[in-house]
Amino acid sequence: MTPTAKLIPLHFALLLLLAVSQATADPFPLTLMTFNIRYGTADDGENSWEKRRDLLVDTIRQSHPDIVGTQETLDFQAAYIASQLPGYLRFGMGRDADGTGERMEVFYRADAVSPVETGNFWFSPTPEVPGSSGWESACNRMATWARFYHHGSATYFYLFNTHFDHISEEARRNAARILSERFRTLPPGIPLFLLGDFNSRAGDSVPYAMLTAAGLSDAWPTAKKRIGPATTWSGFAAPEPGVESRIDWILYRGGGIVAQECETVLHHEGPQYPSDHFPVLAKFILDKKDFLE
Repeated sequence: MTPTAKLIPLHFALLLLLAVSQATADPFPLTLMTFNIRYGTADDGENSWEKRRDLLVDTIRQSHPDIVGTQETLDFQAAYIASQLPGYLRFGMGRDADGTGERMEVFYRADAVSPVETGNFWFSPTPEVPGSSGWESACNRMATWARFYHHGSATYFYLFNTHFDHISEEARRNAARILSERFRTLPPGIPLFLLGDFNSRAGDSVPYAMLTAAGLSDAWPTAKKRIGPATTWSGFAAPEPGVESRIDWILYRGGGIVAQECETVLHHEGPQYPSDHFPVLAKFILDKKDFLE
């Protein structure tokens, strides 16, 4: 456990253990979303946070994911989203040394899953030092993670939420390396999911190649059904026909995971879109009998 990791209270852990006897070993669904929501203090005019925040919340509400990993999230944005989504709880911290700044916030349905351990680390030569950076990164970048418990199946899985640097390719490569090294420390059979804005094209970038070489699969090409375009950058506008640029991904690893559906969500109201990125939604089926207990 890292210095920034947190464990849930003992009494809650005991309640989770008591629930195991009531849980089913049958395959169960899990729906995840990754969503760069655009930081709320940007000078975006007609696309300012106050003018699009309800559309953004409605986009999440209509998709009804079990877990949403957001990027570029400031604390007041996270608080507003949580206030408008009853039934969801959240955790995360700012990427700066004092805990302020953009967050890799994680929202989760409290009736479906519970985080039993959470933590954060930074993409730098000293990952456990809050606010640290390296490799000419334009910003200090980080990952927020959790070990979740799925109530209905008594199953545990890991989830990581991140945002790679938008300038430095070296920083992006090292971020992929640090994540890959972390993943190697986890039991190989336990379900693991990685959500984020990677600022790298899926399929033809070094970070993508590194992460898939580490044993992760991409929900978009492996899903039985795909919906929407193969692009996730919106610029607050409809996708350009024929343009493919997936920089927001949902990756996964572990036995018994089947990607049923992956969608680039294009929910909008007239000309207005909820963010300058399209969220990505993935629906999985997890078969517990194939997991490493």
